[in-house]
Amino acid sequence: MKNLILSERLKYKRSFARKLALIAPLFFALYGVIVRAYLPDQSLLAWDALLAMIFNWWPVLFVPIGVSLLCALAENRERKAGRYRSLRANDISLPKLWLGKIVVLGYYQLLSSVVLAAAAIAAGLIAAGGDIPLLKIVEASLLIWLVSLGLIPMHLYAAFRFGAFAGLALGGAAMFAGVLAAPGSYWIAVPWSWPTRLMAPLIGVHPNGVTLPAGHPLLDASVIPIGIAASLLLLAVTSALTALWFARSEVR
Repeated sequence: MKNLILSERLKYKRSFARKLALIAPLFFALYGVIVRAYLPDQSLLAWDALLAMIFNWWPVLFVPIGVSLLCALAENRERKAGRYRSLRANDISLPKLWLGKIVVLGYYQLLSSVVLAAAAIAAGLIAAGGDIPLLKIVEASLLIWLVSLGLIPMHLYAAFRFGAFAGLALGGAAMFAGVLAAPGSYWIAVPWSWPTRLMAPLIGVHPNGVTLPAGHPLLDASVIPIGIAASLLLLAVTSALTALWFARSEVR
């Protein structure tokens, strides 16, 4: 399994997927700095306003679109290399091969989260004042990563089974579904809403980007452990199911 993971990582060397994972967080941090400069409500604390921008748009846009794009790029690379024909001809465990792809994609999502945290701190040093809310930044970055892991197997299989375009279309639809479901009572039924919903109590921002007033129901932090548990369960179930489907599928 270790060799499969290392082999999968080598495929990303100098790839656009790797560049995307590193550059995308910088864009969101820069966006937060620019928007912060034009905020009309100056009663907000500078760090609160900046983090509300960064950690609202990151789960709204990058989680569904970015994950689907990374999965589509991974599958497109396999198609150009022969669509697994050479790998299937050798004595390689197909379920382990599939799980290795999920692990590597999860690693690149983690890398993006680390870069996002560093970029948010750097942006705050430029545009904000006061003490750096380091713990909140780290918690938000890692929480978004953790509750989005379960989405990887679904987007990866969609790209494998139906093609890269279908995988990206799923990401676009998921973005709207996540935003619509996040503030509702049924948010737990829509996995793409989890990162956005869990930012409400942690960062204090509504899924629509508006700062939440004190006492708002969305500030209830009890949703955080629920979201984490649901994400880990989804990751385990979807990883197992898609690995079996991948192993039984025919190469076309």
